[in-house]
Parts: sequence; C-alpha cells; structure tokens
Amino acid sequence: MAHLIDISVPISPALPVWEGDPPIEQKRAADMNKGDICNVTRLNTGVHIGTHVDAPLHFINNDLAVESLELDRFVGDCYVVELIGTGPITGAELAAANVPSDCTRLLLKTSNSAFWQEEPLRFHRDFRALDSSAARWVIEHDLRLIAIDYLSIEPFEAEPGNPTHCILLGGRVAILEGINLTEVAPGPYNLLCLPLKILGSDGAPARAVLQPR
Repeated sequence: MAHLIDISVPISPALPVWEGDPPIEQKRAADMNKGDICNVTRLNTGVHIGTHVDAPLHFINNDLAVESLELDRFVGDCYVVELIGTGPITGAELAAANVPSDCTRLLLKTSNSAFWQEEPLRFHRDFRALDSSAARWVIEHDLRLIAIDYLSIEPFEAEPGNPTHCILLGGRVAILEGINLTEVAPGPYNLLCLPLKILGSDGAPARAVLQPR
C-alpha cells in the first residue's frame, strides 16, 4: 500500500475551537474499568472542529447541507503550495505562488501549521486565511477545493458579510479547514478526504490524508 500522510488533527478536549463554539467534551459513557461490558465514548461538540469541511449551508441559509456535497471534490489530485508571510492571503499572493495551471484542488501550507505543535494548544486569532480577492482568484481559476491549515478559510477579522466564505461556497468550491501540513513538502499529491454524513448539517469533521505522487 502506498505511503499515506495523515494531515488531520486529533480530536480531544485539548483541541482549540473557534471562539464562541461549543467546547469539545469527551468522556466514557460505558467503562470496562467500572464494570461495564464494553467501552463507549461519548462526544459532545460542534461540527466545525479540527479537520473539517464547510457546506454551503454554513453561510448561505437554506442552501446545501453536508450530505449533499459532491464527494469527488474531496478525492483526487491536489497540489500543496507553501506561502511565506503574514496577514491575509490575497489574490495577488496566490497569483505569484506558481500554482500549476491544471490544479483543481489547492492546499495552502502557511505559518498556521506551527500552531498545531504548541503545548498546550490554544486558539489563535492571527492565523493566515483568504481575503475576498483570494476567494475570487480561486473562483476565476476553477478550483474544485481549497484547503487551509487552520480553523477557517477566512480571517478572524473578516470583511463585512464574510465574503470569502460566501464567494467560495456560492461558487460550489469545497472548503477543507483545520489540516496540519507541518510534515508535508510542497508539491503534487492525491487527496483522500471524506466528511461525516451528518444530515442537515452545515459542516462535518473529516479524516484527510495525502498520498505522494
């Protein structure tokens, strides 16, 4: 079997969540150490935790929920680009990033990935993400998927109306957030990513791996 690189972040109560979202609560509902016949873990949290995908419903009311997403957008050839710098990612920065002309799934490796190595983990507001010009660049270049190595594709201090999310989701671009690219070199890969099928949900946790090409 070909080598797989897990770019998902582990889910646990130690994992930071978006400010205001429900914290991650994980405990044993049944415990063999307490005499139960098996172990059963109970998880109580929101859906936009760790490595996850956004459905159009997340920012466009009455639009597609996660079970209606086209799964082939999350599986197939992709390209990892490393962006050096700080602040919002602009369309001009993407244009200068040497993204292959045939790229349809783009994963962005930034300084954000270092946040996943901290002990203890904490939520950062100063993560790198796409501004509206970068979202328009994605649409103009017919990308099927865009991914970022922190909890949102849009900056914490978003422009009014959250245009990054609305442009991408309205254009049916798949959004993958919360990946960890610390050990991933820039270049071509195969992406394997499947969101949980949660009916009526605006997003879902996912397990994402890369296969070198």
